[in-house]
Formats: sequence, C-alpha cells, structure tokens
Amino acid sequence: MYRDAMLTQLGYKPNEALLTQLKKIEENTSGYEKIQKHIMDLHDHLKVDNAYVALSNSNDYFKIKIESHTPEIAAEAHEKVNRFSNKFKVKVKKVEDKETYYILGFEH
Repeated sequence: MYRDAMLTQLGYKPNEALLTQLKKIEENTSGYEKIQKHIMDLHDHLKVDNAYVALSNSNDYFKIKIESHTPEIAAEAHEKVNRFSNKFKVKVKKVEDKETYYILGFEH
C-alpha cells in the first residue's frame, strides 16, 4: 500500500511531514510488511467503538487510541486489540494510565 493511501485511510490529509513520519514508523515497526494490512483492518473494526489507529506524535510507532464513551464499549475495543495482537502475532504495548497502545511490530 502506498503511504499516501494509508494516510488517507487513517483519516489524514497526506503531506511531506506526514509521509516522512509514516516512513519512520514503518522502519521502526518490526515486520511491518507482514502486518500492514492487519493494522488497517484493525482501524476499520475499531471505528464502531470510538477507537482508531493513528500516527504517534511522541514515538515512531502507530498508536491505537480508545476514546469510547462507556466502559462497556471501551472493554470491547480493548478485546479487539487483544484479539488482533494474538491472532496476527503483533506486539503491542499499553501506555500506563491511558487508553492507548503502541504497535511495536510482528513477533517472530
């Protein structure tokens, strides 16, 4: 998938800064080529739970942000992240005291 298409699918308007940031994230995400499609699928599945995949501003990783309005919907989003991680062998790291995960990469 081309970077500009990926940015668009994630809800960004592609520009040079975002393309550069995405390139750094790709390089920093181990096994990125194996999980790229799954990341986009997760983004689509999380939308109903008021959650999404985005580019992290503070680290060179994709982040999963859960902004659900109720604890039940948030729990459903967390379960989707766990299933995604286990099914596709993707290492994620939960940010302490936040409803956020970082996608670290494919677990070999």
